[in-house]
Amino acid sequence: MEIVVDAYTEEECAMAWYCHLEDSLSFPFDARVRQTMPASPLRAGERFSVTELARDQLCRVTIFVHAQHNQRELVVPLAQLVPIRADQSTRLAVSDWHYWCDQGYSF
Repeated sequence: MEIVVDAYTEEECAMAWYCHLEDSLSFPFDARVRQTMPASPLRAGERFSVTELARDQLCRVTIFVHAQHNQRELVVPLAQLVPIRADQSTRLAVSDWHYWCDQGYSF
């Protein structure tokens, strides 16, 4: 909740999260799919190299990242991924995002 303490609208909440993750994530990092999602073709256990945060315009509903998988670049929901080779700041930021999503919070 510290991340969105000064956010009063959905857009401000989305931008607060985006800015926090932009400052905290170090790219590239390796990740695996932690769970399947109805709107995503990714399967639990698949591995990716996460290359960057998606543009802020794309992250107004949820946070997306760009990932490399089998020589393809994909845009993937960050909530679906778990870092497996990443620095402490990245692991903590993704964990915070997972907590936010798992609690049912949204923008």
